[in-house]
Parts: sequence; C-alpha cells; structure tokens
Amino acid sequence: MAQFTWNFDAPTGTYKNFTLAAKLYEAAVENSVFVDHVRTVDGYGRNSGETVTLTRVRNITEPLDATLEETVRIPEDIFNLATKSITVGEIGRAVPFTSLSNDLSKYDTENPIQRKLRDQMRLVLDTKAAAAFKKASVKYVPTGAATNSITTNGTPSGAASSNMNFFHVEEIRDYMFDTLQVPPLEGDDYLGIFRTLGLRGIKRDSKFEVWHQYQDAQAKYNGEVGRIEGVRFIECNHAKALGKIGTANVLGEGVVFGEDAIALAEAMTPELRAAIPGDFGRSRAVAWYGILAFDIIWDTGNAGEARIVHVAST
Repeated sequence: MAQFTWNFDAPTGTYKNFTLAAKLYEAAVENSVFVDHVRTVDGYGRNSGETVTLTRVRNITEPLDATLEETVRIPEDIFNLATKSITVGEIGRAVPFTSLSNDLSKYDTENPIQRKLRDQMRLVLDTKAAAAFKKASVKYVPTGAATNSITTNGTPSGAASSNMNFFHVEEIRDYMFDTLQVPPLEGDDYLGIFRTLGLRGIKRDSKFEVWHQYQDAQAKYNGEVGRIEGVRFIECNHAKALGKIGTANVLGEGVVFGEDAIALAEAMTPELRAAIPGDFGRSRAVAWYGILAFDIIWDTGNAGEARIVHVAST
C-alpha cells in the first residue's frame, strides 16, 4: 500500500510559472533645454508677494550731430524707463498610492514614482519656459527656400512653406545683429533651439558639409549642427515645447535669442513632497510643487530691445 497519495494543487487549467525581473524598465521622456537659458530674477523669493516688477532701461536716441557751439546750451535728451510685471502662480502634480501596494509589491513603488514625477516636472517647466520664448514679438516665417517674411507685432505673416536651411540661418543672424541689434548670449554667439525637423533641414542643405569640412569634420558623424554664422544650435525633441508647423508640417519650430531673453520669477523652487499619510498610514502620495512664472523680458519688436526671433507659422 502506498504511503503517500499525490494530488494536483490546481484541479484544471494550464500550469504557469511567473517570475518578475529584478529591474524596473521605465519609459523614456523627451529632452528639456529651455529652462537652462532663462535668467532668474534677483532679489525675489519667498515672502516677496505674488508679483515682481522688472525695470527696463530704454536707449537714448543717437543725435544726427553732437557738435556743440560755444555759447549754446547743451541739448538735453529724454531718459526713459519701462517696467514689466511678472505674477507667479502655483504649479504641481501628485501620484497617490497605498501602503498595501508597497507592502505586497516586489518593488519599492515610491522610488519609481518619485523619479517619474521628477521627469514630469522637468517637462512641464520646459513647456512653460518655451511658451515664454514664443511670446517674442518678432516672427520669422520661411516662405520658400530663399524667401522669408518677418513681422514685429507678435503674429506670423502666414503659413511656412519651407524648412530651415543655411539661407534662413544667415537671414535670422543678420536681422538680429544688424536690424534688431540683439546682444549675443555667449561670447559673440546667439543661441538657437529647434525641433529636430528644423535642424534636419539645415543638415540636408548642401552647404552643411562644406561649412563643417574645416570647422568641425565630426559634426555630421555626431548628428550635430554646431555653430553656423554666429548661431549655436541645440536640438529639441519635446513636442509640447516646439512643434512641427507650416504647410504639411514642413518646418521644425524654433527660437533664436540673445542676452536677457526670458526671466524666471521663483517664489518657491519646485520640489518633491510626500503627503502626510492618511487612514492610519494606508493612504499615501508624492507630489511636486512650486510657485513661479516664466515671462519674456522685452515684449517688443523694437531695435535695441527685442531679444528673440521666433521661427513660426500660422
């Protein structure tokens, strides 16, 4: 007689063995580049009220002739000041979870939640900063491979029908330096941030390889645009910050800017916060929270004041 009786532990169905991998695989996020190029308002922070006022000094008009006559009083010019107010507001998001999910899960759920919240915070801030850059009064629309339309009233003249190329880089640089008199951002360079499509248009221009043949032979190999005509380029793949615009989405949106383009008024730097546990510790949450605002410093298209050219389309 058998000493043991064997029974199945599951009466029906297919036997399966599930094993969770030791590593959590997280979705990739878009890059963020705009926040690195804003100017924080000095002297503003907590307990400073909800609005900060920037004082802007306008230029004194250059006279036709400053020659003086011995007995004639020196002519007097007007010194003008202008102000710009920035009002901050609260921003933030949260993710709730339960102590049960943390206690029974193989993984510590709080750590990946915090990492993904940081990613979300970074993208939200980048979108807000980009929106401030795109408030620029100067709009540049590529209307063809070698034609453009420039407006200074904050509204693009029409739909773009061409992508970026060397001609448009040259035109933007000359307009900023010669017409708008924009001071450079770093050294003698302006900075251009463009959606990937916009930079691809430049890299596909036949002049690209000739330009970099002696300047930077590795540029094409590295997928970089680098520096062209005093404009240094940075690539952006953040769709909510910069879009694909124009007729049949032909143009990769972008901005080119110089010194003192965007201000960041920050009453409270965004930070991660853990909620006070509720329901005797069963309900938990993590959030990011901050009090701030981005805004354009010179909201004008006047020479000597405008700092940004927005490559745009209706």
